Amino acid sequence: MAIKKMNKKLIYGFIVFAIILAVVFSALHKWGVKHATFMAGGVPHPANCISCHVYPQRDGILANFLNNEYLTPINAAVNPEGSKLYVTTQDADLLLVVDPFNNKVETKIKVGRRPHSVVISEDGKSAYVSNQWENTVFIINLDTELVTDTVNTGGGPSGMDLSVDGKILYVANTYTNDISVIDVVQKQEIKRLHSGNYPKGIAASPKGDYVFVSSQRTLPVKFRTEPQTEVTIINAHTNRVDKRRNFISAHIMENVAFTPDGDLAIITLVRPKNLVPSAQIERGWMINHGIGIIQEDGKMAQLLLDEPNAFYADPYDVVVNPNGKYAYVSHSAADVVSVIDLDIIRSLLANASEEDIKNYANNLGLSSQYVIKRIKTGSNPKGLAISPDGKFVYAVERMTDHIAMIDTETLEVVNDLDLGGPGRITVTRKGGQFFNNAGHTFHEQYSCYTCHPDSHEDGLTYDLTGTGRNFANVQTLRDLYGTAPYKWNGKNVSVYMQCGMRFSKFVTRTESFSPDELDALVAYILRELKHPPNFHDLPNGKLTESQKRGKAIYERTMTTDGREIPVKDRCITCHNGPSYSNFKMADVGTKKDYDDEIMFDSPNLNNVYESAPYLHDGSAATLEEIWTRYNPDDRHGYANDMTKDQLNDLVEYLKSLGAEYYQEDNLEYKVNKSQL
Repeated sequence: MAIKKMNKKLIYGFIVFAIILAVVFSALHKWGVKHATFMAGGVPHPANCISCHVYPQRDGILANFLNNEYLTPINAAVNPEGSKLYVTTQDADLLLVVDPFNNKVETKIKVGRRPHSVVISEDGKSAYVSNQWENTVFIINLDTELVTDTVNTGGGPSGMDLSVDGKILYVANTYTNDISVIDVVQKQEIKRLHSGNYPKGIAASPKGDYVFVSSQRTLPVKFRTEPQTEVTIINAHTNRVDKRRNFISAHIMENVAFTPDGDLAIITLVRPKNLVPSAQIERGWMINHGIGIIQEDGKMAQLLLDEPNAFYADPYDVVVNPNGKYAYVSHSAADVVSVIDLDIIRSLLANASEEDIKNYANNLGLSSQYVIKRIKTGSNPKGLAISPDGKFVYAVERMTDHIAMIDTETLEVVNDLDLGGPGRITVTRKGGQFFNNAGHTFHEQYSCYTCHPDSHEDGLTYDLTGTGRNFANVQTLRDLYGTAPYKWNGKNVSVYMQCGMRFSKFVTRTESFSPDELDALVAYILRELKHPPNFHDLPNGKLTESQKRGKAIYERTMTTDGREIPVKDRCITCHNGPSYSNFKMADVGTKKDYDDEIMFDSPNLNNVYESAPYLHDGSAATLEEIWTRYNPDDRHGYANDMTKDQLNDLVEYLKSLGAEYYQEDNLEYKVNKSQL
């Protein structure tokens, strides 16, 4: 009997426990669904803890298991014989030596952090690799396949080209807005020239007279006026800047190439319509994509590569066939290479009036005359390389770790070169493919990259609501993990909301991402997008004397005349911690007549030096203007008591603020655990 009673108690206890467990599980499930729906902006989203709390993690056993280390190739060059390809890989820090005819990666040469471009000497004996996150160019002996020399450059070296005689290497330094002139015999920088804003592409004219440098970002312009982006023209004989030519209403000019006889310089570009409401996307008037032309006589033109109902987003690279008749342009967000008949363009421009040239820049129907083929590639084609005999064009597929080999006679992909990246496509990698693809926008007009080139921001202000109010300055996407809320008004509680419903409602005007797609996109943004090293920072975290004085001002509690500064008005109150933000809303007196909001989210200040213009609407062209023009009542921190020298010191300190995940000795990436 005692045993039977005990068994009954156990059964009853198990039933009660099961009921309690079911109730708790049901309550947790309901809470999870509500939480997921809230974080996704009110859209029902499958409750999945892994999606939010594992995929975005940058460290840990599980995060590492779920992710792979990809190559992420970006640019390539062909040797003079056309027998080998040299490919830079951003994530693997390698220069790959590839035999394109035998589908074989022959050698992997370790180079610097975040290699960008590679140039091969005319004799084929040397390679030059720009290491964007190390401020260096490596010189590689291609016989021994060893790095023999290192040349220091400006910040963020990107595009490069050799002079016609092969004695000078020109390097576009993206982060410091200048151009390194390197003597390749002496193996040292001999001069540095001021460029446009964020120089990226560079090409020497075939006659040896000039070097053209294209820029990614607009020059500082008056608030709410069209962008103006510079092509810097260097006299190759004197190595001095000869001219500065601006393309109006265009930016993100990634690369430049010359025709063999030098009659045309061709530059990839994007034409943003940031001065009109984003609702104009339905009329093909949100973003357009094309090329800029500078003729030998100096005349300039812009020609679209889009069509009325089909857009070819994010043109990146351009190469010209040795016969001078055809150009090839990679559209990195459309996964195609456009083939352009240059003779038709020559004829078009020769017979065009100034008014015609102006109209060409917005004519969506014109491309049918000179675009003769669209060649489909894999995900995110970036750099192009053409064989010396002009028979093959190689398109580097950044998001597949492959290269498409295109036959220029048949205009078809004839070989798919596998560079040896991981075979498994992870959730995060899928997110990278979504981020860099325009497939989720109306008529595929633009990708995330279009407004966030290099995962940063394009420096423009947009009317996203379509009401002529609440203009929004594009914010960086680097290092967003743990920095919620998002958007200038702080209304987006998560990146899920930012990239989900808000993205569909105000930007793409299409159906939102599916839950799986959104999981992937968010994981990619939070895990993979990082700030580059801050080159205003000294080794070992030391500060210059000016930065030390600026730090004291940044952390001060008293004005210069001895008055106590209220806690809410101190710089360090709103801008503290690893991201230099308290993630709270504040009224700092920057509301304009066209703003509905008074309170604005405190932005992160890591690498703030590269995020001009400033304030929620981009009205402050420089850091100085935040206080000299837009802080008359000391509501955005006490500043009117400062001298000009003190303000300079404060700005110098702000420029030094950077993410803390770089080791002080070798800049190796490591996770900032305080943010995670």
